[in-house]
Amino acid sequence: MSIFLRIIQTFFSGKRAKRNATQDMPSDESNSSILQSGSVPEVLQFLRSQLGNSPDIILQELGDASHKLHRIAVCYVDGLVDTKLLSTLMRSLLSLSLEETLKNPQPEEWLKEHIPVSQISVVKSDGPLVQSILEGQTAVIIDGMKKAFTFSIPGGSRRSIEEPSTQTVIRGPKEGFTEEIGTNIALLRRRIRSPHLRFETRTLGQYTQTKVAVGYINGIANKDVVDEVMARLDRIDTDSILEGGYIEEFIQDGAYTPFPTIYNTERPDTVAAGMLEGLVAIIVDGTPFTLLAPVTFFRFFASSEDYYQRYDISSFLRLVRLVSFIVALMLPAVYIAITTFQQEMLPTTLLITLAAQREGTPLPALLEALVMELTFEVIREAGVRMPRAIGPAISIVGALVLGQAAVQAGLVSAAMVIVVSFTAISNFVLPAINMASAVRLLRFALMLLAGTLGLFGILVGLVPILVHLVSIRSFGVPYMVPLAPLDWSNMKDFIVRLPWWRMKTRPVIITKSRYRQAAHQEPRTQHIAEDENFDQLP
Repeated sequence: MSIFLRIIQTFFSGKRAKRNATQDMPSDESNSSILQSGSVPEVLQFLRSQLGNSPDIILQELGDASHKLHRIAVCYVDGLVDTKLLSTLMRSLLSLSLEETLKNPQPEEWLKEHIPVSQISVVKSDGPLVQSILEGQTAVIIDGMKKAFTFSIPGGSRRSIEEPSTQTVIRGPKEGFTEEIGTNIALLRRRIRSPHLRFETRTLGQYTQTKVAVGYINGIANKDVVDEVMARLDRIDTDSILEGGYIEEFIQDGAYTPFPTIYNTERPDTVAAGMLEGLVAIIVDGTPFTLLAPVTFFRFFASSEDYYQRYDISSFLRLVRLVSFIVALMLPAVYIAITTFQQEMLPTTLLITLAAQREGTPLPALLEALVMELTFEVIREAGVRMPRAIGPAISIVGALVLGQAAVQAGLVSAAMVIVVSFTAISNFVLPAINMASAVRLLRFALMLLAGTLGLFGILVGLVPILVHLVSIRSFGVPYMVPLAPLDWSNMKDFIVRLPWWRMKTRPVIITKSRYRQAAHQEPRTQHIAEDENFDQLP
């Protein structure tokens, strides 16, 4: 009873915390008329009260060379603006007469003619003025004008375009997304030079004000899916969005599933290929990982390199990945079940060998496997967190000390080390990290079932997993298509990938734009005349 009451208290305390967090959000409506005063000192005082005295907030007042009565103020965040270009622009602005500006009925047009920047926006209220400065824009306030002018001249240190670190390929583009959303959109524009490529933006996170761009190809992407993505983004009400993972958990189908229903990648070519098949891209400012939806289960076994190599080797590699998925999920559980309950399934020679290895092992097979798997997870996590200079040392310690030394000490059997090692290697074969993480979680559950019920326990665990897989949807698309429901038309890019000239249609269940290329494009000799004397050439 006390536990039940504690759960209820925790539930309602969470709601109270959410309400308090919402109440603490800053309001843009306070002091909304300070710009209407037209006084530069009053506007600067207001900005100091809103932004504080942080050293990166630059509120600089400049003099007018021709009319001392008029003053100009420039406001920006240091590190987000190209200060050299800004100094040049301000010198050209100060050399002009502000009287002419004040008399002009459209001062923004006058400024556009004299300040060579792409877009100048007019801000007439205080909230958007503060927000524009925090987003990295430069605000210019002129004494006597009841408005401010903002424009973007991005600067500061940024990471250059580099090769993706998580999805490397042997053949294919070497460019990866960066943390800058404008750069990421430009990388997609370089690959899809079509006027049908569209981006719609949203700003999420009341404190972070993170820019999110939804990209799709008009005419290929399903309009219902695009509207659903935008609707789910609009429903997000939180104080911060720091990475795409925040958004993924808000908008994904099936909140309580270990399987990912949204694909994430840092490769522009993968995102471009997905958009050309009708998928919708969600680009988040501040992270190199872009989300793709809707996706199916078998997309997580495909790599962008599959489409750059020959179709036969690509099909073989996909089959290897699918087998690796099964091995990573079930091998330790099957080993535990057979060595503990169903020994009669093993050949006599192999059974005697395993029994001899396990003769001096103090732990049962289940505990032995759990200890080894948890040890590997600890080493893996340490290898990720450790500095790169110490990483190889961790690998040596894991391989020699925890592997060889544990076998020689008789704590674990050599067969168990082989099983755990091969399972870990198979897990790394999966191209998508989030799918590999799902396998890691489910593997432990199957091991526990195998250690208590044997092979029957594995079957008890697999049936709910399969039922769960066929019940998942990703933005309305069945997760296990083309197997469930069975769709022969989408089998051409399933485990076996057909040649490019045979894949004339897109996945029908994702997009309504069916055809992607003309038919009958198989390679054939047509324009080159056969030379009868070719065989006689030296």
